[in-house]
Amino acid sequence: MSNRYPRHSLVANNNAYLKTRSRWALIAFLAIVAVLMCRLAALQIKDHARYVRDSANEVHQSVAIPALRGGIYDRHGQILAISTPTKQVIADDFQIVKPELESRQLAPYLHRPAAEIYPLLTRHSGYVLLTNSLDLASGRKLERLNAPGIRVFDSSVRTTPNGSIATALIGGTHVTITSGAHPVNLTTGTAGLEYQMNDILGGSPGRQNVLASVSGISLPGSRAVIVQKPVPGRSIELTIDTPLQYITEQALGNQLHATGGLTGTAMVMDVRTGEILASASLVNTGVPAGNLGPISTWGTSIGVPGIEQTINNLPTSQTYEPGSVFKIIPFSAALESGAITPTTHFKVPYSVLVAGRVYHDAERHGVVDLTSTQILAQSSNIGTYMISTKVGAAGLLGQVERLGFGQTTALRFPGESSGLLKNAQTWSATDIASLPIGQTDAVTPMQLLDAYNTIANGGIFIQPKVVRAVVDQYGAIRATPPSEHRRALSSSVASTLNSMLQQVVVAGTGTNAIIPGYLVAGKTGTAQIPTPGHSSYITGAYNATFVGYAPANHPILSMVVIIQRPRTVIFGGAVAAPVFQRVMSYALHHYGITPTGISNKPLAGTASAISSDVT
Repeated sequence: MSNRYPRHSLVANNNAYLKTRSRWALIAFLAIVAVLMCRLAALQIKDHARYVRDSANEVHQSVAIPALRGGIYDRHGQILAISTPTKQVIADDFQIVKPELESRQLAPYLHRPAAEIYPLLTRHSGYVLLTNSLDLASGRKLERLNAPGIRVFDSSVRTTPNGSIATALIGGTHVTITSGAHPVNLTTGTAGLEYQMNDILGGSPGRQNVLASVSGISLPGSRAVIVQKPVPGRSIELTIDTPLQYITEQALGNQLHATGGLTGTAMVMDVRTGEILASASLVNTGVPAGNLGPISTWGTSIGVPGIEQTINNLPTSQTYEPGSVFKIIPFSAALESGAITPTTHFKVPYSVLVAGRVYHDAERHGVVDLTSTQILAQSSNIGTYMISTKVGAAGLLGQVERLGFGQTTALRFPGESSGLLKNAQTWSATDIASLPIGQTDAVTPMQLLDAYNTIANGGIFIQPKVVRAVVDQYGAIRATPPSEHRRALSSSVASTLNSMLQQVVVAGTGTNAIIPGYLVAGKTGTAQIPTPGHSSYITGAYNATFVGYAPANHPILSMVVIIQRPRTVIFGGAVAAPVFQRVMSYALHHYGITPTGISNKPLAGTASAISSDVT
């Protein structure tokens, strides 16, 4: 059979086919190369920055750098609370292959036995805090060691060189551990001035980059790079006088211990400026709180058995029915309106019936002839009621407001109470007798001191003040503005009340407040304690108060003392007045206030059978 196709024709066709396939293969190859080149160009040019950033993010971790917290100082520059720079040492025990050897290497730097360090390096948790308080010199030496798996960060510790003094006022701090692969300790205020002034004291944390894996494991030999430096916090200078603060706490604490009282409050103020020179808030942990509930403490003794600083600052947070010290409300209102003078006479019975309720004086007596001054000096409840009827509900309520009760102070202290007061809508028929003797309104010790300080200040109400200045990181001092003030009483009424309150001390219920060589003015109070949540009173439970100022002829210092639930003697004149006497005696000499050379002299006929001040 013959071949239908010539041989040379088949070869030619195959060659053409191969050439066509090769051409298309080359085109496909070139296309692929072109695509790859375009993609490579995109990676190298267009997306270069993004991939560099993503690559860096794989190994760079941003870590906070804690700012050094500002200090708290007293008015003389003595340190009350301060942060000391330290180094924080963290171990990544996944990188530690020879924990026994590394424990021995770290021991001299951490100032701890190798036997204590070894277990920490074998936990295999990736993050172990070895110390937060390593001194700076040792920390720098440890950094230069470049030990595998060991990282050193800036940190600080908060200390109080004067121990527990003024802790209820200063408050406390808490170390917060930040979240993330590289936790850092940041200090924040939790109570008191540390909390209130946290924005000033805290500063601003910085940032630093460290080389680490996504899981947080630090790369060996890597160093931290500071991106943003921390800004240290500013310091604050208080109006507190540390020696006076110590004397106040000791006198109050000893009286709490001696009388079996539950809590004690005492404050000393500069009459003219409103500056608080001492503020004590103590609790007797050896006495059960009972109906009054648990009272939290900082857990540190002030040096008197069982006496500790309270966490809540009682001078601003505690509200209580003040008792007879509230009698300045009806007396000042009646004097201001001209309804009475210091020598106005009243026939005072032992008891009266008001809207179906019996009110009486603390001790039985017949009808006695007393002047307004004698009623105040002897703390007669019924005499005070008789004066109140000359003022009326509107006059009493208005005077309560004028003297600062029912309002928070300029301190704006954390947890500060404005008190619980009667108003025109809640007024009842018995309030005309209850309110003037301090049984209806609940006030704070700070408000009470402000009111008496107004009398001492010639009728000028001045807001209290505890922060004297702010100090920046360079030592520049910026004083805080002077306290706001307003006229609350006429100068003549303030002067008259001053003279009447002097008689309380020399011939009334406050004789334990007498200070030889100085004129003293003040008032005592012994008030029943209401049962929480009920309209009754706790049997046998009283608040003993004394509030006053000296020298009365030229007032410079004012002070309030309150002892809650004393068990030996209950009267304010017997329990609180002696604390006032001890502290004020020291303060007058401490500030070099010259004795007046004038003695308190009782007015003729001021003696009376009414000797206690219970309401």
